[in-house]
Amino acid sequence: ASAFTFKYSPRPGTPAAGEPEQVDEAVKTDRLIRLQDLVNARTRAFNDSRIGMETDILIEKAGRRPAQLVGRSPWLQPVHVDAPAALIGQIVRVRIDGTHSFSLFATLLDRPDERPRDLAAMGARA
Repeated sequence: ASAFTFKYSPRPGTPAAGEPEQVDEAVKTDRLIRLQDLVNARTRAFNDSRIGMETDILIEKAGRRPAQLVGRSPWLQPVHVDAPAALIGQIVRVRIDGTHSFSLFATLLDRPDERPRDLAAMGARA
């Protein structure tokens, strides 16, 4: 779903740091750009493949907009959903409706306080 990528830089005390022939900075930059382009394309494709999927997310914090919360998908992307602040810290069911570069947008499907609290209650609802 995503990757953190960086240019190589020598780490003091490692065998590679003392090698006389280091990779040229321009080569490192080119390699990093090509790698990040590939990772970003795969991330977009992965995120797009989630559209329409229902999943549980953990609500972590308030979002940038009023009444928006941000949670984490099972694949660790941020998920933006309109929901009451009381759901922070809760696991909720959502449907993924859209994507952005590195995040998902969803619709709240249920609330934890509406779920059965135990197996007996689940049997009674079924």
